[in-house]
Amino acid sequence: MLLMFFTFTAMFYSNAITDQSADAFSSQVLQRGATGNDVIELQARLQYIGLYKGKIDGIFGWGTYWGVRNFQKNYGLAVDGIVGPKTKQKLNGVSKYYKDWVLEQIRTGAKFTHYGGTPLAKQTIPKKATTQTKQATTAENTEKAANIPSGFSANDIKLMANAVYGEARGEPYIGQVAVAAVILNRVQSPSFPNTVSGVIFEPRAFTAVADGQIWLTPNESAKKAVVDAMNGWDPTGEAIYYFNPATATSKWIWSRPLIKTIGKHRFCK
Repeated sequence: MLLMFFTFTAMFYSNAITDQSADAFSSQVLQRGATGNDVIELQARLQYIGLYKGKIDGIFGWGTYWGVRNFQKNYGLAVDGIVGPKTKQKLNGVSKYYKDWVLEQIRTGAKFTHYGGTPLAKQTIPKKATTQTKQATTAENTEKAANIPSGFSANDIKLMANAVYGEARGEPYIGQVAVAAVILNRVQSPSFPNTVSGVIFEPRAFTAVADGQIWLTPNESAKKAVVDAMNGWDPTGEAIYYFNPATATSKWIWSRPLIKTIGKHRFCK
């Protein structure tokens, strides 16, 4: 009888810990723009396995989006940045979520992380007495830093979004990513300037610069296309030139070896 009592007690204690660390998502499908407790859990689980370094705040922004895409890529799932049943199931299986602890840190305004293998007590930084304005500024800067791909500045993203919108706003989404990829391929090529601004404003390089469309306000699609390209998506196969055969006036551009056609543009070596 005594053995049965200790066995039952041990099972109860074990289940209490398991419930705390394996709290599952709801049935909600999550994507960029979503908010709430499911997003908090998503960010915490991604951070647990080292794929999200931003603030756990329940806002599905660009940092969370890229954490999801990298997770999907690493675990052989469809890479779309959308958190459906299969992504949730895999994430539940490879991570833990200390729900009560995380929500308490958010409630008290503490700065914290949720990395696996690190004791929770060491992941909490006591909140310092600051003004409300300073807190808001810090949170905003943290979110911005999480959203900018490594190696690029906010100005790089803005300028490239302007260029993509001016050059390819009528193209399918993959064609917009392709234009952004060409800009980045030129930055890496010894034949072109080694900065985003240098490539875009090189004389006679882009029609949008010549006719002023570079200064149009880009839409969200152009911005997203730039971030996709910055994070490694190159649908062109490493092209450094592209042109629209229906409007091209340069005979030289037709001499460039064709890699592929995407939308109305031919992408070349």
